[in-house]
Amino acid sequence: MLKGGKVGLRARHEDDIPILETGLHDDVVVYSRSNVLPWRPITPGSKDSQFAVDDKRDRHAPFSVVALDGGELIGSAGLWNIDTHNRSAHIGVGLLPSARGKGYSTDTVAALCHYGFVVRGLWRLQIETLSDNAAMLRSAERNGFVREGVLRSSAWVMGEFLDEVLLGLLVQDWKPDSQG
Repeated sequence: MLKGGKVGLRARHEDDIPILETGLHDDVVVYSRSNVLPWRPITPGSKDSQFAVDDKRDRHAPFSVVALDGGELIGSAGLWNIDTHNRSAHIGVGLLPSARGKGYSTDTVAALCHYGFVVRGLWRLQIETLSDNAAMLRSAERNGFVREGVLRSSAWVMGEFLDEVLLGLLVQDWKPDSQG
């Protein structure tokens, strides 16, 4: 398990999947704001669940996020689109509703940076988030990510186009203790 100050990132367990599906997938608005594909219902136990893990996928490193004080499952996080040639990856974080607003996102991003830069030897990490997602923007910037641009009207969310903010962090600019 990778440990931050408040969270641990561990392998996904089978019994995590129904909890993550209920808290992060079944809410159509939450799903639509955090995914590039349109929402569709998923049958419980389906291998099509975004939370089902295929350990053979090299370009994706999914984690379950747990609170260190008690071990409760609080969300999902990971690196995706890992590019070993260019040494880059994208960061994704989804916290269950009960875990939001407690600083877990900032700590999760910090742990993912440690995983990407130290464990995987990556050079660049990137986050794309909706321009009105103040919590993720704050978490990224507290970890040293820099706003690199705005992708105007790039996300179709619940009947309207929204802007996305692109943030990047290079290994030489990363400060492991920068969260706070």
